[in-house]
Amino acid sequence: MSQPGPPEQGRPRTDPQEPPGTLDQTAQQNLIQQLGRALLRSVPPAWNEVSVEYRAVGGHAEIAAQLVAPNGTLIPLTTPDEVRALFSRLRHGMHESERGTWLSAIYRLRRPSSYSVDFNGDYEPTWQTPPPKDAFAEELHHYPRTGENIPGWLAQRAGVPDASGSATRAPALRTAEVFDAVDQSGRPQTNRAEVNAAELDGLADYLDQAPLVLAARSYDTDQLDPEQPASVPLTFHTDGAWIWPGAVAYYLRKHGVPPEDELVEHIRKTGFRVPEVDEHVRELAVTVITGEEHR
Repeated sequence: MSQPGPPEQGRPRTDPQEPPGTLDQTAQQNLIQQLGRALLRSVPPAWNEVSVEYRAVGGHAEIAAQLVAPNGTLIPLTTPDEVRALFSRLRHGMHESERGTWLSAIYRLRRPSSYSVDFNGDYEPTWQTPPPKDAFAEELHHYPRTGENIPGWLAQRAGVPDASGSATRAPALRTAEVFDAVDQSGRPQTNRAEVNAAELDGLADYLDQAPLVLAARSYDTDQLDPEQPASVPLTFHTDGAWIWPGAVAYYLRKHGVPPEDELVEHIRKTGFRVPEVDEHVRELAVTVITGEEHR
């Protein structure tokens, strides 16, 4: 069994003889499947879900992993070196001549055999350890992008102009989850602070009134009351700092399920007033939401 540990850091491992961007779709899928097999070899027999996030810019890379045990407990994991190497190869091989390559990826493996991969090439990852100053220029040297595809934050850190000729920092959008885990029976679980009754309506209104950036016409089943008609909105909202499913407000109003603690604190700091969100940030939010490849 892997032992709990902090995020691992180090330089990405790539074949110096292999030019970037050489992986076609089939080769990418093969590497993704190898990642899944490597993870399966590293986890204990009892688990419900494993998630691994790999973050890299230039010569800086870090990786963090955790599993959800059958009782819903979150357990940090140390991943084998093979996992880091596969992420590095995937990042190197997925480079596109105009768009560069991705900066972070989250791989989720769910029992018994489903997985999803979320690639982010636009917003700044939440680093566990700040990258060295030269890592950002190194990123654009090894994985060049055309000017219109260089985010403001990356241009600023690398010391180059972005598409507008400036280096305005782009927001690092965070995504909120509806639940934290599931128990042995498959029922969703959360481990969050209760919402003060006096704040519940203001919090739910904020979640509902923030700009809608993606929506389906149908509704999902209520996972806490599956016998009821499908009524959970299949939508996503953003306030320019966070992205969350419409289900977050639904479960708060219907079942008192609190949102993630950090999202609640963020909303409190705004005074429960939704800020203006410009079109660029809304488009970025859609990119983040739809950036997953599912199997």
